[in-house]
Amino acid sequence: MDSLNPNRSKFARTIQKVIHLRTPAKLVNHCGKDSITSHKSKKFHQDDDADDDDSKLRSRAVLQALVAKLFASGSTIKAGYAEMQAAQNPYNIEAIQVADEAVVRELRVISELKQSFLKKQLDLSLSVPQVTVLLAEIQEQQSLMKTYEITMKKLETEIDLKDSHIDELKKRLQECNQGNKMMEKKLNSSGPLPILDNLKLSVMNSNHFCQVLHYAVRSIRRFVKFMSSEMESAHWDVDAAAKAIVTDTVLAKPTHRCFVFESFVCRAMFEGFTSPNFSLSESSSAPEGKGKQRRLLFFERFKKLKSVNPIHFLSQNPRSPFGKYVRAKYLTLVHAKMECSFFGNLNQRKLLNAGSYPDTAFFAAFAEMAKRVWVLHGLAFSFDAEIGIFQVSHNSRFSEVYMECVTEEAFDAVDGDVRVGFTVVPGFKIGSSVIQCQVYLRPAATVPAAS
Repeated sequence: MDSLNPNRSKFARTIQKVIHLRTPAKLVNHCGKDSITSHKSKKFHQDDDADDDDSKLRSRAVLQALVAKLFASGSTIKAGYAEMQAAQNPYNIEAIQVADEAVVRELRVISELKQSFLKKQLDLSLSVPQVTVLLAEIQEQQSLMKTYEITMKKLETEIDLKDSHIDELKKRLQECNQGNKMMEKKLNSSGPLPILDNLKLSVMNSNHFCQVLHYAVRSIRRFVKFMSSEMESAHWDVDAAAKAIVTDTVLAKPTHRCFVFESFVCRAMFEGFTSPNFSLSESSSAPEGKGKQRRLLFFERFKKLKSVNPIHFLSQNPRSPFGKYVRAKYLTLVHAKMECSFFGNLNQRKLLNAGSYPDTAFFAAFAEMAKRVWVLHGLAFSFDAEIGIFQVSHNSRFSEVYMECVTEEAFDAVDGDVRVGFTVVPGFKIGSSVIQCQVYLRPAATVPAAS
């Protein structure tokens, strides 16, 4: 038994070696085949994924091209409608037909795109979608430019119409201004007072005086307007100038400054009114004589001057009492600094001091005002009655007997008591008759209750 064991062991070892050698080769061969098969399968799956990504990107590009094409068609339709609207006025049948055809053509394109999209038969997939997007954007920009051009032309037409309307309104405004100037010139002209043409000394009454007074006040207001315009042109602080004249009254409105300047002018022009020679230093300014004879001389002065041009009369009669009055009142009313500020020189003042009279619009307005006050003075001294002039002091209680208000809103704005701020135009007394003064009213100051 023992002798058989070595041979058996040798045979077993030989079989084992053979098995050992064959088994790895087989295993290696089997593992190699599996590895190659796995690699090929992985590569196949990667190719499938890449194809899916390319398909998705292309589908997205196709959809973007479709949207761009729709927007381009929409802009083209909008431009077509704008062109049709522009062709309505003025009416252009050819332009309307061309625009209509363009709109219909784009609507057909949109309809075809819709059908192709629903049937998934978009022609865009046959071409390069990016090129389609660029072409659609170009078409959209061209349509937008066309729309803007049409809108711009429409706006230019509207601007031309507005300009024409503005020119027409300017022309009408100019005509209205010219008409107003002519009416103002007639109202403030140096022509005669038609109502008083046949006036006789024996029938004069206070109503005639009131008519001439209103005639004079109109010229005063015209001169005040002229003076205010010169102040603004000279860049004056008009508010400060008004406050310097009236320091104790607050004006209700900025436009009420004119009443302050009117008050200032009236004080200067009517100063010395109750004196026969207007308180001028020359005694020859007043007519000589007594009683009725003197009254007749004043009445003749009134009749003579009420219908003349003051500049013409002054040039013919530079040494007349009226000329002396004009010179004195101008030098009093128009301060040297005021004249220099208005005109840049003192030429008008120099001419007056030399015995001559300026030929300017400002002095012409002043001379017309002075003439009307002068003839009012002559008419006043034609009455066989004592002449008086009065003004109301600040903070006086308003009285309808002696006063009238220059602003009606003063009564509307205040429910309680009102007081006089300042006198604008003085009042007059002719014998027992009273001609009311014109005043600017303000609310009465509230008196604090006693503690």
